Amino acid sequence: MNLGKWLQSLGLVQYEASFRENGIDSEVLPDLTDADLEKIGVLLGHRKRLLKAIERLGARQLEPEPIEPTTPHVDTAERRQITVMFCDLVGSTQMSTRLDPEEMRSVLRAYQEACSVIIARYGGFVAKFMGDGVLAYFGYPLAHEDDAERSVRAALEIVAAVATIETAAAGTLQARVGIATGLVVVGDVIGHGASREHAVVGDTPNLAARLQGLANAGRIVIASSTRLLLGEVFELKALGVHVIKGFDAPVSAWEVLRETENVNRFEASRSNAPLVGRDQEMALLADRWSDACGGKAK
Repeated sequence: MNLGKWLQSLGLVQYEASFRENGIDSEVLPDLTDADLEKIGVLLGHRKRLLKAIERLGARQLEPEPIEPTTPHVDTAERRQITVMFCDLVGSTQMSTRLDPEEMRSVLRAYQEACSVIIARYGGFVAKFMGDGVLAYFGYPLAHEDDAERSVRAALEIVAAVATIETAAAGTLQARVGIATGLVVVGDVIGHGASREHAVVGDTPNLAARLQGLANAGRIVIASSTRLLLGEVFELKALGVHVIKGFDAPVSAWEVLRETENVNRFEASRSNAPLVGRDQEMALLADRWSDACGGKAK
């Protein structure tokens, strides 16, 4: 049994390194308990999924993993447009100075679990946990035509859900989110253990992280590249143009306020992106419309 491929089929490939570092193979797999999985850092929802999958495998399929011959590396990276979300837990550094390490661990796990469940619900992919930060992709490995919209809906739900988490921390937890869309090269798996991630090459992840830094507590800030794909689905507030470290040109930013109400589906889904380089096609369309109207275009 190939443990890595099995975890990948469950959408839990991020735990492959932890399994191998802790000596977990196909022979040990049937003996794992919920407590064992929690000890190596598996989130609650993912523990439930793993235990059910182990039960389904059955004793017959749990044979020792064969040693596979070394094969040449195959480049699986690909160029595609994705929407990147970077989510941060506000005030976590100050919180860690007030709480016992075990209490802080519980806070982070509750926060990460809430983010993971919501991101998965909207078809996103959690690429990496970075302490109080969550990096997620919408459009990889599965692409949807409305990935930008999905990311914003997920962000709105994350901000609301984090505020309801009950923990040992005094006061209400708050998250802030940055979102950007752009062309990247994605697919390479880099790092080991907790640093393992499906890397994205391009400036989109950096832009999402920088925009998260512009967001106030409980707020969501998006790039103009994402804003162009949203149409009128959400109410937005222009934040103006910002000079951002690492970017040559100033960047326009928008704050997501809420989902738009009382707008029909067609109007809400219309993109603000202009047609570029379609002068000939537009002229042809106008000409055909004029012919259809008897020479009098309406």
